Amino acid sequence: MASILIKAATIVNEGKVYTADLYLNHGIIEMIADEINHSADYTIRAEGLHVLPGLIDDQVHFREPGLTHKADIWHESRAAVAGGTTSFMEMPNTLPNTLTQELLEEKYQIAAKNSLANYSFFMGASNDNLDQVLQTDPTRVCGVKVFMGSSTGNMLVDNEKTLEAIFKEVPMLIATHCEDEATIRRNIIDFKARYGELTIDMHPLIRSEEACYRSSSYAVELAKKFGTRLHILHISTAKEIGLFTHDIPLVNKKITAEACIHHLWFNDQDYKEKGNFIKWNPAVKTMRDQRELLKAVLDGFIDVIATDHAPHTIEEKTRPYAEAPSGGPLVQHALQALLDMVHAQKLTLPELVQKTAHNTAICFQLANRGYIREGYAADLVLVDLNKPYTVHRSNILSKCKWSPFEGHTFKSSITHTIVSGNLAFENGQFRNDLPGQRLLFER
Repeated sequence: MASILIKAATIVNEGKVYTADLYLNHGIIEMIADEINHSADYTIRAEGLHVLPGLIDDQVHFREPGLTHKADIWHESRAAVAGGTTSFMEMPNTLPNTLTQELLEEKYQIAAKNSLANYSFFMGASNDNLDQVLQTDPTRVCGVKVFMGSSTGNMLVDNEKTLEAIFKEVPMLIATHCEDEATIRRNIIDFKARYGELTIDMHPLIRSEEACYRSSSYAVELAKKFGTRLHILHISTAKEIGLFTHDIPLVNKKITAEACIHHLWFNDQDYKEKGNFIKWNPAVKTMRDQRELLKAVLDGFIDVIATDHAPHTIEEKTRPYAEAPSGGPLVQHALQALLDMVHAQKLTLPELVQKTAHNTAICFQLANRGYIREGYAADLVLVDLNKPYTVHRSNILSKCKWSPFEGHTFKSSITHTIVSGNLAFENGQFRNDLPGQRLLFER
């Protein structure tokens, strides 16, 4: 693996912003110093650029196997790397659902060949596969995913005894999608009776605050009862924030939470323009929810920011509301969206790094990643804060070839992405297809 010398970088790491050189060798950060004059295979002159730890996205749907007409690991990992995300954790609602150890390992084998980014995959839980779930190796798998709301195939876990057994017996992190299915079904029946045809503006009312809170609070109740390590994904309502704490160190938290880019960027006023292209589960909700979610991120009630990157085809998303699937591609533009928020003084660069790299590493007990430290894996992204970038269909790398940000001009650009010491992306071009590494966990 080539050695890399980064000169005069403005480093953002562990609450500090400072200028230094970095020397990367054999896939790790070998030296950080005011001035390094080692010979290297490649030198990056980083004057005017900021260097951040690569983003670690703890929730993506790359659709492989079984749904590769929408996305696949090759395309989506390249989109991630072009956007400064160096590591991802992928969800089990592929086809077939990842409900056995054999199917889980098959996904790792695909990624070992095709993923440009570092990777991990969640083991899926269902109403009847606890024996398989309990065989999961906590040191080699990011977590167990429980859908406490509808999902693809046989992944809705709605049996109370099964849920209790999962929360009681699984010794590793459990990540949950929390929406109460019974509440959603009642709302659908009610809205059809009142209005006949369902439309996109009804989405946050059907998949309502009540549906989210009822499910999230139940998950927290179970976690407290059994001492479970619980991580609730994509919090979307202000009401749910009160379920979490902010006054203890993250490393000591047993119950943590994630916010997603779309819930921080969009609100229900945006359905008029974006329609189904911002249809997600949980739904994008009110401006107040959007505002309070960002405050909760900054105040420490919500611990990490991720994407829930979940592509569908343009044809699927342009169907009538009730037929259009939920989800959309976000991983390529997540960092740029957050950097726009930095420009708008909604958060700082150190806060961005804390929520997208440091805290994700802490939550998942990642081994030697998530920080710019000597001896750590060289997962880095270099950004030009003042180089605009407009999203066009021609520069969208996700296989689905659309983005909810299409037409938007971001204020910042990603110039280089380094994955486990491999300079994978530079100034709009991929340098090679060397695969990333499997993530490991210190548990």
